[in-house]
Amino acid sequence: MEGSWFHGERFSFYLLLGLLLQGRGVTFTINCSGFGQHGADPTALNSMFNRKPFRPATNISVPTQVNISFTMSAILDVVWDNPFISWNPEECEGITKMSMAAKNLWLPDIFIIELMDVDKTPKDLTAYVSNEGRIRYKKPMKVDSICNLDIFYFPFDQQNCTLTFSSFLYTVDSMLLDMEKEVWEITDASRNILQTHGEWELLGISKATAKLSRGGNLYDQIVFYVAIRRRPSLYVINLLVPSGFLVTIDALSFYLPVKSGNRVPFKITLLLGYNVFLLMMSDLLPTCGTPLIGVYFALCLSLMVGSLLETIFITHLLHVATTQPPPLPRWLHCLLLHCTSPGRCCPTAPQKGNKGLGLTPTHLPGVKEPEVSAGQMPGPGEAELTGGSEWTRAQREHEAQKQHSVELWVQFSHVMDTLLFRLYLLFMASSIVTIICLWNT
Repeated sequence: MEGSWFHGERFSFYLLLGLLLQGRGVTFTINCSGFGQHGADPTALNSMFNRKPFRPATNISVPTQVNISFTMSAILDVVWDNPFISWNPEECEGITKMSMAAKNLWLPDIFIIELMDVDKTPKDLTAYVSNEGRIRYKKPMKVDSICNLDIFYFPFDQQNCTLTFSSFLYTVDSMLLDMEKEVWEITDASRNILQTHGEWELLGISKATAKLSRGGNLYDQIVFYVAIRRRPSLYVINLLVPSGFLVTIDALSFYLPVKSGNRVPFKITLLLGYNVFLLMMSDLLPTCGTPLIGVYFALCLSLMVGSLLETIFITHLLHVATTQPPPLPRWLHCLLLHCTSPGRCCPTAPQKGNKGLGLTPTHLPGVKEPEVSAGQMPGPGEAELTGGSEWTRAQREHEAQKQHSVELWVQFSHVMDTLLFRLYLLFMASSIVTIICLWNT
């Protein structure tokens, strides 16, 4: 049993060595006697099919030259020479090229290093074989590759991705990679394809050759650097423009009078509508990272919330002014006079009765001092009338003072509304200009 096993193993070794030595320096010319109008006779190709497991080389020390090219439509084009295949077209009814099943040929094990998914290339593909032994194999494939995306400038971003073609089995001693087409030809073909569909625009393709060292062996590589740019029109129309319109409407809502009570409900409705808009458009945004457009949306939302808070503050001031207005502090009164009429200076020290306003009773509107003739003294009967008139005058002064305080608080509320509105516009303009400048860099 052991001897038979040894002889069987030795026979297999001799058979393999014989096949390898038989291919050294020997080429096989296909017999065309079986060729006819129905194509090539499969029996005429048996000499070639029997050598499918071995690299097609008449001299084992000479590496096989494999030329590759590709397009961004995910078609890999591989070309190499098989010295075991040749025929005379004149003897084969003028046939210079024929197709045959790729499973019957030796195929170079070229793969893309950045490939993340399983290769889902359709099976039972065919390859074209010329009479000189040149084989062209087109492999349609979907490539889900690793690409470090920088989405900060989304949707005005540009990405640089790499596609590295290499062999997994054959070292530089057995197989060398080269280009079938020039890089500019690949770029033009890919650009024409991408112009018809997709959201990406091809900017350019460049290549570099490198050697990969793995386990003490060197493997030939070709690295393609693909520069692409996103077409932003879809996102500008569906995201940026509606958001800009909503912020503009929010800014124009400051012209609604606060006393009418319509500004706060309008701003709340606008804020809710903007949140619904963000929820509906969230599918168009990148799921990873923090793009600049997210900062833009957060800024717009913050502006709407800030304007709502400003309206609530002004409404509260008007409510306080029309119910129980406290005395206006002197520094606030001075600031109000400076804002309404910058040419006026602060009032002088107020009297005791009008400390909060800085106004004497004679300065209040509609109040006049009673005229008393010099040397005329009121009698006992007139004293009661004088006391009643003094009480009436004090009441009128109090009402006039209260009315004037209300007017001052209302005026202060309008001044604060105008000031905050201008600050809102300044902050909105500066923020949007900053984001646009960042997008343009």
